[in-house]
Amino acid sequence: MSKLNIGIILGSTRQGRVSPQVGEWVKEVADKRGDANYEIVDIADYKLPLLGEADATEQATKWNSKLASLDGFVFIVQEYNHSITGALKNAIDYARDAWNNKAAGFVSYGSVGGARAVEHLRGILGEVSVADVRIHAALSLYTDFENGNVFKPADLHLTNVNGMLDQVIAWSGALKTIRS
Repeated sequence: MSKLNIGIILGSTRQGRVSPQVGEWVKEVADKRGDANYEIVDIADYKLPLLGEADATEQATKWNSKLASLDGFVFIVQEYNHSITGALKNAIDYARDAWNNKAAGFVSYGSVGGARAVEHLRGILGEVSVADVRIHAALSLYTDFENGNVFKPADLHLTNVNGMLDQVIAWSGALKTIRS
């Protein structure tokens, strides 16, 4: 079986965001494993307008094609007002079939590790037939970021990141068999 393609989705589009730092760290950890092809997928690159407010045929087609090329996902999730960002929810809403029967894991951050945002995201992903895995790395704005904007993760998170990746790979491989 060929290697799976796993997208590391950056869930924020705002200026000054730290999700690219977190995503690069996850990709570094993942690439050392050699068990899949990992790539950063930045929703900001797709310039998706709010769903229904403008013709976004070109952006939506490109976004759906990218998602269709992936077997599973790792979402970099920031907590905003106890939930996910509007940009991430909008990006999820722009696709339907491209999400179906794939697996997802989470690396989140916020004042309580982004846990509340991940719980919201689990429900949303269930509606688009994405199977979420149990293990999740929760990063603290207080201990894993210097001055709130320089990512310096504690080594203890490596156990959860690798455990989450183990589950994403196993579930993505299993779900690929029903998509084929």
